[in-house]
Order: sequence, then C-alpha cells, then structure tokens
Amino acid sequence: MKRLLQFAFAILLLTAPAFAQADFDTKARFVILMDEASGTAIFQKDADLPMEPASMAKLMTIAVVFNEVRSGRVKLTDEFFVSEHAWRTGGAASGGSTMFADLNSKIKVEDLVRSVVIQSGNDAAIVLAEGIAGSEGSFANMMNDLGQQIGLEDSHFTNPTGLPDPDMHVTARDLADIARYLIREFPEYYHYFSEPEMEWNGIKQLNRNSLVELGIGVDGLKTGHTEAAGYGSVISTAEGGRRLIAVLHGLTSMAERTEEGRKLITWGARAFERVSAFPEGHVIGYANVYGGASGSVGLVGDGEVALYLPRGSRRCLQAAIVYTGPLLPPVTQGDQIAELRVFCDDKLVQTAPLFAAQSVEEGDIVRRATDALKQLALGWL
Repeated sequence: MKRLLQFAFAILLLTAPAFAQADFDTKARFVILMDEASGTAIFQKDADLPMEPASMAKLMTIAVVFNEVRSGRVKLTDEFFVSEHAWRTGGAASGGSTMFADLNSKIKVEDLVRSVVIQSGNDAAIVLAEGIAGSEGSFANMMNDLGQQIGLEDSHFTNPTGLPDPDMHVTARDLADIARYLIREFPEYYHYFSEPEMEWNGIKQLNRNSLVELGIGVDGLKTGHTEAAGYGSVISTAEGGRRLIAVLHGLTSMAERTEEGRKLITWGARAFERVSAFPEGHVIGYANVYGGASGSVGLVGDGEVALYLPRGSRRCLQAAIVYTGPLLPPVTQGDQIAELRVFCDDKLVQTAPLFAAQSVEEGDIVRRATDALKQLALGWL
C-alpha cells in the first residue's frame, strides 16, 4: 500500500517565496520537464505511461556504446563491419532514417555514433550493436541491463534502432533519466548531440533535432517518429542558469514537434526561479522499516533538493512523501525508496526522488516479533 507522510511546507520553507500552479499546456500526449541536476520533475503529463520509443530508443544504444568505450572494451577508432542485415534493415532500401553505409564496408565507431545521434541512422545503430554484442538481440540485453543500473522503472528494449516492436516500450520519465545519465556520465561526448550536420558517402544530412539550430540554447538530444506513435523528442538546454531535460511524444507532425518542444523548454527556462529547499544530505523525512534493526530510515535527496517556483505566483504550498510500505530489510544506503511530491490546489506540480540516508539491516527476533504484532493488530501505521 502507499503511505503518505503529510507535512506543512511552510515550516520547511520559511524563507522561500510562494509556489503556484504551473500554468502550461501542450498538445503532446506524453510529457515531462526535468531538472537535470536533481531529477526533479517540474511538469509532467502521463509521464509514467508506456509508449513506443521510436528512434528515441537510440539514446540507450548510445549509452551502452559510451559505457563500452569507458570500460576500454571498445575504442572510438575501432572499425565495425556493415553486415547485409544492417544494410537491408537500416540502409537506404529500408525507407527509414539511414547513414547510407555501404554493404561490407568498415566504419569507425565515432562515425557510427555521430550518425546515430545526428542522422538517426538505423544502419549505424545496427552496425554498432553487431560490432559490440554480435547481434541486435544480445545488444538489447545489454540495453536492458544498463536500464536496470540507471534505475529505469518501466522500459524494455528489443532492438538498438527503435524500429516498431510490440514488446518494446519506455516512459517519458525513463527517457529523461537516460538523457540525464548521458549528460552526467559522459560530458566529454555530449558535443555530438549539438552538431548541426553530418555527411557520409557524399550525402549531407542536417541534425534531425531542428531545435538545435533555432538559437534558443537547445544542445540535444534525440528525435523519434513512427506512424503509430507519432512524433517525439528528447531535448535539453542550459538556458536560465540550470540544465533542463524535456521529453514530448505523441505529436502529429515535425512542425508540431518543433513548436511544442520550443514552447516547453522556453517556458521551463524562463518561468521559474530556483529555491533551495533542503541542502545536500539533509534528512527530509522518514520511512518505516518492518522488522529492521531500526524502525525507520531517513530520506534524503540526490544532492540538494530544490523547488522551482513560478515567477509572480500566489501561495499554494503542500507536499507529501510517498513510498510503498512497509519497507523490508535490508535497506541499503542510497536506495531510491520514496518520492517527494509537491502540490498546488491539490494538483501535482513537482516530484523529486528520495533515497535512503543510511543502511538498515534485519532486526533481531524481538524487533521482528514486535513489528509482526503491530502489523497484525493495527496494520502498518
């Protein structure tokens, strides 16, 4: 069951300005706007519902590649072979986005990465998958393993391209978390996402993320489209003094995708001011631990926990800590076990993940028996 610990936000933010309902709407069906530094969701709309990722799945492909490069198992200068499968499935004959790689040629990993990011090359993504794992299926297993490490809640990958598959799905929140992972873990490679164009085999293609060229500070990350899912994008900007990540999906055209993305990212960069709510390591609340050596565990943010307050707003502060309980030991320090939810007029306007401040081992037999009696007699309070 869900346990909500309600607390008065005015007590926690005595020096903070007022918080008001986020006044924004979008034509996109699935949306999230996230603060990159903390993972705080500033705006969301069906952000946890499953959706077809289309080519935005290639962000996880690139995350796996960068991990392999960091580990030393792959070098950017390595050359991978273009198989007939990659050529037919992702090449020019397929009718999808392509690098126009030549059959039986060899291409450097760095060029393949640039193609996936800039051109959304399906052939390049397959070549990378086969060069690293031998097959698309084995590479998809690597994608899912990395997804678990990142902490994705509801995503499953079956290929490196994002080509339609009924078993493949993501959420807007998970795509934002993948983007956040790429930005945080691989800053030395982030420049690929903002390159305006790439030429291969004499064919020049512009970056499919048209927002990169609008001069509004967008410097990544990936677009996607299928007939069934519509048009979507994962975008990011450092305008406004902080980095924001936005995910939109389910739009009807490239033009609509560009305009809705521009509106969301511009609104997020300009409409809010940042206020520190809790410093790094500050215990925000507690979650009960059933049968643990300690009856509860402190909850902290991922570094500092900040609020994003609409400028010139009226007062309407309310918050809750939500977690699925009772928690069972062992609880490991750093585990994500709860969420801070901020409301305005009973409408959710912001969320932030909360983590265990310390580890809690299983309690002795007396502690377990006491908690068992409490559960039997009263339910978990």
